[in-house]
Amino acid sequence: MTVRVVLADDQPLVRSGLRVLIADHPDLEVVGEACTGAEAVQLVKDVSPDVVVMDIRMPGMDGIEATRLIMAGPVTTRVLVLTTFDEDDYVYGALRAGASGFMVKDMALDDILAAVRVVAAGDALIAPGVTRRLIADFVARPEVVPERTPRPIEGITEREREVLTLVGRGRSNTEIAEDLFITVATAKSHVSRLLTKLGARDRVQLVITAYERGLVTLPR
Repeated sequence: MTVRVVLADDQPLVRSGLRVLIADHPDLEVVGEACTGAEAVQLVKDVSPDVVVMDIRMPGMDGIEATRLIMAGPVTTRVLVLTTFDEDDYVYGALRAGASGFMVKDMALDDILAAVRVVAAGDALIAPGVTRRLIADFVARPEVVPERTPRPIEGITEREREVLTLVGRGRSNTEIAEDLFITVATAKSHVSRLLTKLGARDRVQLVITAYERGLVTLPR
């Protein structure tokens, strides 16, 4: 299945570079380009891409607001945000807006392609080296107030609660399987059910839920 991609960046050279890169891979296809957030939102309505590779800093409507509007719509499009290591405040905003991934502009080209595929497959991805730091910093911010005492979450089983706790600690499906002495397939099924039951778009939102509900405490 071909992953249909929209490129949203106000720098023509960045869009051109990504377009040329993607053109060499038959499983990926650029179906539109935008130089503003407003154009990106309209393109999603027009062509319903699988993934939008979204720059944050763009004239007019920025990538965060564009992401929020896209995620508020009925489409199944996912957003992969372009960022740099010194833009954490922007990343936090994009995380709240519903972005499924964060990609650093100086990542290796193969890693950029892998990020597009991961997000298109329905998973969440944050650039290597920043995942746990980013989420820990995010949930420590004043606007995120975790519950002091964990309490039952309606609609999930005790086993699913255990899995949610481990997801909140940044554990992969393989690590969850090892911790709970279950198969990787079973761990993946539990995560899938949690996504459905909690109305979460992806794994990042499960991590945030685990922190906000007091299942996981911040590392000190």
